Amino acid sequence: MGSQPVPSSCFLSPLSCYTYISSSSSHLSSPRPFLLPRQHVNSFKLHIPCLNYAKFFKARTRATLNEKEKDPFLVQEQMPNEEVEESVKVLKNAAKTRKVPAEEVLTAFSVIENAKINPSGFLETLGGSDSPGRTWMLIFTAEKQLKGGRYFPLTAVQRFDAAARRIENGVFLGPIGFLTFEGRFSWKNRILSFIFERIRVKIGPFNPLEIGLGQKEDREPNTKDPFFIWFYIDEEIAVARGRSGGTAFWCRCLRVTT
Repeated sequence: MGSQPVPSSCFLSPLSCYTYISSSSSHLSSPRPFLLPRQHVNSFKLHIPCLNYAKFFKARTRATLNEKEKDPFLVQEQMPNEEVEESVKVLKNAAKTRKVPAEEVLTAFSVIENAKINPSGFLETLGGSDSPGRTWMLIFTAEKQLKGGRYFPLTAVQRFDAAARRIENGVFLGPIGFLTFEGRFSWKNRILSFIFERIRVKIGPFNPLEIGLGQKEDREPNTKDPFFIWFYIDEEIAVARGRSGGTAFWCRCLRVTT
């Protein structure tokens, strides 16, 4: 059992400015993954964005891992922060154009991380309220301590299903095939911990091969497992740091049937 990989009929959110239209509404009948690598840019159609900015708040908040508790704790005191809003604009422009210099993206990461935005609405924005959840394309990855970074060169997409607490992480290579990992996750404050349970591999026109990872123990993922610490999530972009210390941001992508 388990959900199928993200279907081939899909378009990116208005932010990312590209629309991909498939002639088929069924991903089962098409050997193509739903998104193509960046070199397949001709498969996309320009779409004019309409960005709506919400209020941003700076919170004196700590979301750290205590050596004894192994859980994040939060202390919040909100106040408006225009610097965060400007940094979010930088990232949205980077997602749209992929031409914003890496140094500006890294600076925006630093501002957003230090602001510690109130995460109370993060999970629903990230994973939606209904299955199969929401999908996000990886745009940019940074090294530990923001010492460097680059735009991600392949089509990597993650699906978060807040209702079912499921996660899927995939790399899609056009007609060559795709590789996805699927599993379960838990959420506490701003930390999403996860355990992958199965892998799906597809090569060319052949049917996908599913491989179990032996994770049969039905325990809740925790911070001993891989995790993301989320610093910012809205309807268009999301920013998080992984367990290894690297920071990344994603652009929302939506599925449609045609």
